Amino acid sequence: MKLKKTAIFIFLSAFVVKSNAQEVKFPAFSAEAHRGGRGLMPENTIQAMLNAMKIDGITTLEMDTHISKDGKVVVTHDDYLSPAFMLTPDGKDIPASDAKKYPIFGMNYDEIKQFDLGTKYYDLFPQQKKEKTHLPLLADLIDAVRHDIKTNKRKPFFYNIETKCSESGDGITNPKPEEFVKLLMEVIIKKKITDFVVIQSFDKRTIQIIHEKYPKMKTSFLVANKKTYEENIADLGYKPFILSPVWQMVNEEFVKKAHADGVKIIPWTANALADIQKLKALNVDGIISDYPDVLVQAK
Repeated sequence: MKLKKTAIFIFLSAFVVKSNAQEVKFPAFSAEAHRGGRGLMPENTIQAMLNAMKIDGITTLEMDTHISKDGKVVVTHDDYLSPAFMLTPDGKDIPASDAKKYPIFGMNYDEIKQFDLGTKYYDLFPQQKKEKTHLPLLADLIDAVRHDIKTNKRKPFFYNIETKCSESGDGITNPKPEEFVKLLMEVIIKKKITDFVVIQSFDKRTIQIIHEKYPKMKTSFLVANKKTYEENIADLGYKPFILSPVWQMVNEEFVKKAHADGVKIIPWTANALADIQKLKALNVDGIISDYPDVLVQAK
């Protein structure tokens, strides 16, 4: 009788695991808020992500990551704290002459956190809501997103996470790709969100490592060049889950070849409604946009 109960338990456990796996499906169309939707809120902040989650139709939160001096995974795009939209801890502008004074990789997170990126007017995005905030840790951002999903009974969101690194930046603005991947995956695995994550990069080394060491992880190759679909895939050395080209690269042939190969096409960063509509007409699998509110309007 005991053996019979054990067998039933194992069967039911397997069924639950299988059922849960079936529930995690990548969106048929991945509507992605670029850096959380920086046209509306300060980029790569928890506030931006939570705001994007309120927009009906957005499925995916797109963000960038760097590694701090003390090995923390920080959500931010630039190698250095930007004079364009950041203020010093005492609320002063960062002079243009200090554009490379504050490298993320050269500062501990406790120091990085003191700088304000939410209150300075940013002329590239005049509609952006101003709110004092700081560069978040990826772990804290994930916690905030999951809390919001639970509290407001939202559907799960996907995370499209970019590794900001390059070969020329190794040891200067970023760690070696192996170390970057190790630190990033530790956070993702600890937070138990692997099924909801895509790792993207222009630096093919990081996603090649992930493809090799974590073959079940979804990866995306970011490109901005004049190469064909086939040439970009050959350069990467394997077929990623997504090929993510700058939106001007995308045409009907590019999409058809990718789909014939089982690869999704998710272009970046289309902001004008007319451009978004043209891309959707080409049957792309998603779009990354600074304006998530405009993105969801396009038919």
